Amino acid sequence: MKKLLILLMVLAMSLFLFIGCGEDAAGDEDVNEEGTENGEEVAEEEEEEQDEAITEGSVALVGLGHNISIARSRDMSDDDTAQAQADVTAAAVGFDAEGTIVSVSIDVAQTRVAFDEDMQVTSDKDALVPSKKELGDDYGMARVSGIEKEWYEQIEALEEWMIGQNIEDVLALDLNEDNAPDVADLQSSVTITVTSYLDAVEEAWNNAVEAEGAETVGLGLRTYINRSRDASDEDNAQAQVDTYVTATAFDADGTIVNTLIDVAQVRVAFDEDGQVETDRGAELQTKKERGDDYGMARVSEIEKEWYEQIEAFEAWLVGQTIEEAMSVELNDNDAPDVAELESSVTITVTGYLSVVENAYDNAR
Repeated sequence: MKKLLILLMVLAMSLFLFIGCGEDAAGDEDVNEEGTENGEEVAEEEEEEQDEAITEGSVALVGLGHNISIARSRDMSDDDTAQAQADVTAAAVGFDAEGTIVSVSIDVAQTRVAFDEDMQVTSDKDALVPSKKELGDDYGMARVSGIEKEWYEQIEALEEWMIGQNIEDVLALDLNEDNAPDVADLQSSVTITVTSYLDAVEEAWNNAVEAEGAETVGLGLRTYINRSRDASDEDNAQAQVDTYVTATAFDADGTIVNTLIDVAQVRVAFDEDGQVETDRGAELQTKKERGDDYGMARVSEIEKEWYEQIEAFEAWLVGQTIEEAMSVELNDNDAPDVAELESSVTITVTGYLSVVENAYDNAR
């Protein structure tokens, strides 16, 4: 309902602008005999094209979608050591006022946390985990692909196919028995399973917020495993994968028009024998999706939940250039040290700024 109201408002504004332009032309006394305003037919056509561009082909809404799976996490066995795997799919999508996709970026943080036979973490906990797109040719799909294309090449082909489609068109995509696209346009370019990508784009549509005036939309993605835990006398081993995501819309000057920020905080717990205890088939939620259940308010000095604080920070970012956003003053806890946010944001924001900057670099 919220998104429908936004769409109606954008359409109403566009209709108002169109009518206003028509009234100005009709009321102008300086019209030549051929009915063109000062003989400026070309200018009038360009103005009409600009009016149309407000409602078709330009960003009016921005959405962030994601899904999370730990299904591929592995128990310790006689043949293998234990390994947690968190697959976080994210999509940043720009829609025009008609709901047509004008910008889409999809990526996956496929994060593995490996343990040795003593359930000590062997993965580098200090390393930033690259996404599938960031891995590029190093992901290694081309050598096993029937069409000899890397993952990033295939997802870019799918993204290109989505441009100009509405959400109904995207979700109606015919799939084969491997859940890859079964359409002529994509037969030679996309053979990967696409269900999770379609789901993320659908969620981006469902979560879309107003972004009138935006020129580009970027996806930001950053993943850390530094909070993963070795087995000890006091605790069993646990992998923790924190994937920060954002869909951020920018205007032509790099000013933030709107932004959605979230975190997939994924924990995979193991028992004393290295068997996965966390339900591998569970529907896992992001911090925003957990809402009041996240439990920050009871330990927060300002008694606000995480989603309330991140929404306040998102609102503050709107209207900032990327340079202004990145130069925000921070206190000793890396929370914003600005008067407007003293009573609303006490969380550490460096990770959120990092993904917004990443989104700016990736914007299109």
